[in-house]
Amino acid sequence: MTTPTLTQSTGPSYTRFLGFGASRGDLSVPNDDLVGPINSSDEWIQQRTGIVSRTRASKGVQAIDMATDAAKEAITVSGVDPAQIDLVIIATISNVRQTPSMAAVVAHRVGANPAAAYDVNAACAGYTYAVAQADALIRAGAAHYALVIGAEKLSDIVDPTDRSISFLLGDGAGAAVIGPSDTPGISATVWGSDGSKADAVSMNHTLTEFRDGESPWPTLRQEGQTVFRWAVWEMAKVARTAVENAGITVDDLAAFIPHQANMRIVDEFAKQLKLPASVLIARDIESTGNTSAASIPLATHRLLQGHPELSGGLALQIGFGAGLVFGAQIIVLP
Repeated sequence: MTTPTLTQSTGPSYTRFLGFGASRGDLSVPNDDLVGPINSSDEWIQQRTGIVSRTRASKGVQAIDMATDAAKEAITVSGVDPAQIDLVIIATISNVRQTPSMAAVVAHRVGANPAAAYDVNAACAGYTYAVAQADALIRAGAAHYALVIGAEKLSDIVDPTDRSISFLLGDGAGAAVIGPSDTPGISATVWGSDGSKADAVSMNHTLTEFRDGESPWPTLRQEGQTVFRWAVWEMAKVARTAVENAGITVDDLAAFIPHQANMRIVDEFAKQLKLPASVLIARDIESTGNTSAASIPLATHRLLQGHPELSGGLALQIGFGAGLVFGAQIIVLP
């Protein structure tokens, strides 16, 4: 008996970004509101992180609500009929339910049913992971248009007395629509992980320990110096590799959009990469804080709003965080 040959789908050769959307927490929380429990000061936080204030969401606002708002804006800007979106990926570490996925609910809310929908947990690199998957799946013919979102409500998993990370974190969601292109709009992704450093950024307890009364509510914590050194030295190498693999140089870049982890990391990154003065550097962390998977799309949205001349230019984006995980791409800004 002859085995029949399976039909295999194929897609376009290239993809590109078509539009961005954003939704930040409805509360602006200045440093002075947080310094008491950590016995610190506004000056100390600004010097160490560059953060003046961060956005956080009210009790009744969930990450999924901010994801929905950001998604609706991105779809409107892109001009794509939501019924044509057949892939929704949400990067998050703060979904309040293990299941269903945030992506499935958002797909329904924005009119993208019956899109394939799932969540990605890759912490602060989650958005770049989701972009890599959307790009690959469209080019493989498994999807036509993708909605990619980074959405976090990190204030739900913060211990206000923890000096390692609590004052860094904010809430928000950033979204992008990705579709087919006649020319390359997203470079090959440089991504990976180093689980040997998994304890450098992690939850301090498990949900089962909390359930059994063995621990307080699990919250985020980090080993600041370990993360700082890894981010500055190892991630600069990843960024350089992404630039080289895309066949360009840093002189070709219009913007640099790193994960908004810490302003000192962003500044040191720029030095390591020897970015020319012409490259605009995203510094959304100053007023938004570190929003993990949401930080890159939020920063991109703000850059494009403030600098419309960036449209069509090349941007280097890189995410890095708990895992430890990382991902970087060169993109053409819409």
